[in-house]
Amino acid sequence: MQAVKIRKIGNSLGVVIPKEVLARMKVAEGETVYFTETGDGGVRLTPLDESFSEEFALQMAAAEKLMRQDRHILRELAKR
Repeated sequence: MQAVKIRKIGNSLGVVIPKEVLARMKVAEGETVYFTETGDGGVRLTPLDESFSEEFALQMAAAEKLMRQDRHILRELAKR
């Protein structure tokens, strides 16, 4: 765990994220990061929009189900 101080930045408050942490997250200046609430009242900072990831996972599960149900049709189409 690494500690950072909350600082005044203009009329707002913010934190400076150390470059080592940014490198591990694979993000750079100008990119978007997301705060996600955790179950214990904390927050998590991530370079991925987890709501998008969850939605994508649901879409992929629906596609896989469809592909299993209609695999005979997909095989016929692949032959053409």
